Amino acid sequence: MREAEAQVTVTDLQSPYSFVATESGTDYFISSVNGEPEAADNNGFITKLDATGKVVKLKFIQGGRDRVTLHAPKGMALASDVLYVADLDTLRGFNTKTGESIFTLAVAPGTGHGVSLTDVAYDGHRFLYCSDQKANTIYRIDPAAGHVTVLAADAALAGPTGLAIHPKSGHIIAVSWDKGKISEISQEGTVTELFSNGFFSGRFSNLRGVDFDRWGNMYVSDFTTGKVWRMTRDKRFQVIAEYLPSPGDLGIDRNNNLILVPYELAHAAEMNGLEAPVSERSNKEKRTLADYGFIPPPPKPAPEGNIQK
Repeated sequence: MREAEAQVTVTDLQSPYSFVATESGTDYFISSVNGEPEAADNNGFITKLDATGKVVKLKFIQGGRDRVTLHAPKGMALASDVLYVADLDTLRGFNTKTGESIFTLAVAPGTGHGVSLTDVAYDGHRFLYCSDQKANTIYRIDPAAGHVTVLAADAALAGPTGLAIHPKSGHIIAVSWDKGKISEISQEGTVTELFSNGFFSGRFSNLRGVDFDRWGNMYVSDFTTGKVWRMTRDKRFQVIAEYLPSPGDLGIDRNNNLILVPYELAHAAEMNGLEAPVSERSNKEKRTLADYGFIPPPPKPAPEGNIQK
């Protein structure tokens, strides 16, 4: 798909949660909760699109059919020919070509709370990582061994939803639903706050998705304010889209340079081209208040009787 042609809208979805692309950018998948987000009703489904964004099959994978169990599919991640899906307290895997169920792993509670998986991220080598919003926990999963460990359990995660792997450090990036902040989790489980709402500006509200483009810029979706933000590598903040109807767990197709956004309350999803970033500012250039979300006030009117030319 060429960037100039990259604008596709998908309808007839049912509370779409996540939108991901294969590494080659030839297939796309959208998860639909289709009901209550915490209900084990076995009616969730996953839509498959082709390289042009055309729907191959609306219910390519569907709970209750073809021996498939799928209740409320949320975040997804691709590893080779397997589509991994966070489904309540279970991580499921499906063949991307046939839709066949090929992997099921129940995740035991990490705390006194029940498990509520919200997203999945793949490190590109061996491990998968799942966020547990209710328990403020990040799990590390070895799918080959069927082994689950708790990487981090920390209230500072503040309801982790979307996950991504930082392209430079390899650390896990988690966005927060409860407090609208962005955290980084090291391979040792140390949680570090990267960005949060400041004392004078509440930039983020309820964050749902996070991903990186081919240049290492970070994108996050704010479900409540209807915005998609871009954080450049030199830590500048830009709103690239706003007034969106409940943007969910977004994805980036790095091969075709596309952004993929599901709209949960609008029951639709959209893919659009991303422009190449302009050259980043010099490290010697001073920051301004605009970098922190401040908008300068309008100039004061001239006094009456004093005409300015």
